[in-house]
Amino acid sequence: MGIRQIAKTTGGAVQYDGAGVKLVRVIGHADVTDFDPFLMLDAFDSNDPKDYIKGFPWHPHRGIETVTYLIEGTIEHGDSLGNSGSIDALCCQWMTAGRGIIHQEMPQSSERLLGTQLWINLPKKDKMTAPAYRDIRSETIPAVEEPHSVVRIISGEYHGTFGPVRGDYVKTLYLDVKLDADTEWMIHVEPSNTVFCYVVEGSAIFGDIDAEVVQHKAVLLGEGDEVKVRAKHHGVRFLLYSAKPLHEPIAWGGPIVMNTREELRAAFTELDAGTFIK
Repeated sequence: MGIRQIAKTTGGAVQYDGAGVKLVRVIGHADVTDFDPFLMLDAFDSNDPKDYIKGFPWHPHRGIETVTYLIEGTIEHGDSLGNSGSIDALCCQWMTAGRGIIHQEMPQSSERLLGTQLWINLPKKDKMTAPAYRDIRSETIPAVEEPHSVVRIISGEYHGTFGPVRGDYVKTLYLDVKLDADTEWMIHVEPSNTVFCYVVEGSAIFGDIDAEVVQHKAVLLGEGDEVKVRAKHHGVRFLLYSAKPLHEPIAWGGPIVMNTREELRAAFTELDAGTFIK
C-alpha cells in the first residue's frame, strides 16, 4: 500500500469551553466526515491556572465516548453513576456516555496543565448502551522503549505489547510517541482505518513531503498502510490515533451526538423533563 501522506492539516485555533476554559479545538464539527469515527479533539496547554480553573461543571453526554489523557496536571471528576476521583499526570479516563451520563471535570491548579480530550463516536447499535468509565492509571499504561523513541500504549497494540484497553465499541489504537531529534519512526496501520496525529510538543515531518508540522497542529493521513514520522531538530512528542470509520449519519447537538435529529430532540426533551438518566 505504501506510506500515508498528509491529507489535511488542522488545529491551532484557541477557543473557550465549559465555564471558560482556554483550549485548542484541534478537530470538531467541520471535520467529522474526514476524521470519522473521531468527532472532536480538544487540547490544553497552559502554565496559568486562570486559563482553566473554572473547569467544566456538570453537563450531560449521550452517544459518544470521551477519552481524557493528561501528560501534566490534575483534573478532578465526578459523575451521575457515583464515580469520583482524579485524572493525574500520565493517566487517562475512558468514559462511555452511552445512553446518558452527567459529569463534571474540574482542572486543579498546577505548574502546567497539558493534555487532550478525544471524542469517539459510538456506532448506531451501541448509542444507548449502559454508561461506564475506566480510570486508567499511569502504571497500567505500558511504555515500549526503543533506541530513539518511547511509545506509551494507551489503547490497542504496538509491537506485541497491549495497552490497558482496546475500545469496546470502536477498536482504537492510541499511542503517545516521543522521538529524539532528527530520528525517524514508522508503524504499520490498517489500510481501512482513519489515522491522524496531533503534535503535543516539538515538530516533525509526516510522510514524504518535507513540510514541518508544529505543536498544537494535527494531520489527517491519507491512504496507505505505513505511517512515517521524522522528528525535527528539537525532537517531537505526538499522539497517534487510528480506528475504522463508521460511515453513519451524525446528528450533533453540543454534548450529545446521535444519528438523527429526532433522537437529538428526544435527548434534550428528556433533559428538560429530568428523565435523561435511565
